[in-house]
Amino acid sequence: MKNIITDSIQFGEGNFLRAFVDYCIQLLNEKSSFSGKVNIVQPIPNGMIDQLKKQNGKYHLFHEGVMEGKNLREGRQINCIDKMINPYQEFDHFLKLAENENLTFIFSNTTEAGIALNHDDQFKATPPESFPGKLTLLLYHRYKTFNGDLSKVLHIIPCELIEKNGSKLKEIILELCKKWGLENSFIAWIHQNHFYNTLVDRIVPGFPKKDLEFYKKDLPFDDQLIVTCEPFFLWVIEGNSKLLEIFPVDQLKNIDVKVVQDLGVYRTRKVRILNGSHTTLVPVGLLHGTPTVSETLKDDFLKTFISETLFDEIIPSVDFDKQELEDYAQSVLERFLNPFIIHQLESISLNSISKFKVRVLPSLLSYHKKEGKAPKNLTFAMAALIYFYGKEISKHNHPLKDDPQIISFFNDVWKDKKIEKVVTETLSNSKLWDQNLTEIGPLKNTLTQALNAITSHDEISEAYQVFQILQS
Repeated sequence: MKNIITDSIQFGEGNFLRAFVDYCIQLLNEKSSFSGKVNIVQPIPNGMIDQLKKQNGKYHLFHEGVMEGKNLREGRQINCIDKMINPYQEFDHFLKLAENENLTFIFSNTTEAGIALNHDDQFKATPPESFPGKLTLLLYHRYKTFNGDLSKVLHIIPCELIEKNGSKLKEIILELCKKWGLENSFIAWIHQNHFYNTLVDRIVPGFPKKDLEFYKKDLPFDDQLIVTCEPFFLWVIEGNSKLLEIFPVDQLKNIDVKVVQDLGVYRTRKVRILNGSHTTLVPVGLLHGTPTVSETLKDDFLKTFISETLFDEIIPSVDFDKQELEDYAQSVLERFLNPFIIHQLESISLNSISKFKVRVLPSLLSYHKKEGKAPKNLTFAMAALIYFYGKEISKHNHPLKDDPQIISFFNDVWKDKKIEKVVTETLSNSKLWDQNLTEIGPLKNTLTQALNAITSHDEISEAYQVFQILQS
């Protein structure tokens, strides 16, 4: 019998949230005492809300992978979505979401770049550009609607892959409150809301680009928003057991959702090994002419490159049980080889600079601290990334999908094509890395050697061989 009636607002309508949060809500509705609806907010001006509306919020999710040695390929319809709002066109409807008596949760995934303070956000904007700006207005409207009623506080569970994502989001909201001159009583009410730090782990390639007839043959409508994903599902939420009273994920057997006191070990393992591998592969793989993750593991050069990176550089940089990390790394490589998932490296390339900062740079810096030298493969991947962003010289055919200011920076820095200048200006740009990386002794020289090798060879595999000889 359904007895936990709760609604949520979800910032983001992309593949990941629809294969992760919405799938989780769907399972809770079907298999537990939970009864909830998801109201989706499009976080940027251009998005998929219109297509979702055409499909009445319904779409199909396909799990594809290998479990216990057997191929798994099964689909299901997701129908837990209720309202779908583009705040840039329906701002009043957006604010009205906060008036819902049953509203309990806020979920989000706006990429690593989404949880950031935008100094241009204004209180009277309709809406502010940033996700934290929009959320602050939404919370303020809820506070006003219910006169600061403490029973109307929310559980805010971001899924962006940054460390302490909930704490960071709260910090930005409080900063906006101060910047906008909002009343102290509202700030006090904000502190009563629950902001959770989380970790998410699921590979979601999204819409299938091959074998469409297989996916669509038995569907009740022409689904343009099919999502494919692997069976693996891990969601770690830093909190206490009281959360399970309103979010009974412990009743589900199909997915692994952990509510723990400290998610640090899970986050470090996942971000550095799985996500770090993805981000490391993107520029090297694309410049090598390999379009998908699974194909990288079938290419001798790329397979060796990523395996050595994982076991010789990333794992030694992490202070956890070596065997446990190696077992996890091996499982990650097996997940990358999933025969059903066509995970485009180009799609992973979104916001690659901020992803490198979060996912790869900590391993690079930790390795340097332990070994006193720059890790050759991670440094080579960084050089490939810098070259990838210098489209005027690299001439590749892939679009750069990043902050316009970042793209502009690399356009400018590559204008005179002097490698030492490119390296120095890139490493010293603390806006990119939150620090001046020229202070990391051997990094500048090693990166310069890698970038020189890449720019002077047509094939990146040849460049890597030359670079390896220089490092030996």
